[in-house]
Amino acid sequence: MMSAMTSLLLALATIVNGLYAGFMLAFLIAVMPGLAELADQQFAAAMRRFNEKVPGPAFLVLFLGVVALPAAAFFTGLGEHDAVSGPAVLAALVCAVIGHAITVVGNIPLNNVLAASEGGDDSAARAAFEPRWNTLHQVRTAFSLVACALLVVAL
Repeated sequence: MMSAMTSLLLALATIVNGLYAGFMLAFLIAVMPGLAELADQQFAAAMRRFNEKVPGPAFLVLFLGVVALPAAAFFTGLGEHDAVSGPAVLAALVCAVIGHAITVVGNIPLNNVLAASEGGDDSAARAAFEPRWNTLHQVRTAFSLVACALLVVAL
């Protein structure tokens, strides 16, 4: 049986991962399809503003929490996890780390290139940004959803 601390960390990890996965999914199924219908200049301007606002304090709590909380739940609960919860928490942590790696190595550099292109050719900037960013976002969203599901299993 898990200690109260491990159970609390696991519950918090599940909540934070659920919020993060929901944020990612909302971008995937609502925000990006809506932006896809905009003209190039409008699309580029909107994405630049999102990319300025998203890494605010609330998002950073989620972004860091989706890795830190499962890690804390896993390591605090060493010896307490059963045959399902331990591997599920560890797999969720791996999914979160992979999702973050995609963000740091793929999406953020694309965001930076788009930001640097402000005042230039928005059509070319969009063509270089949108398909790659969307593909990376689909993959990281899938990893975040799997991480959340694994944490629910671990509970």
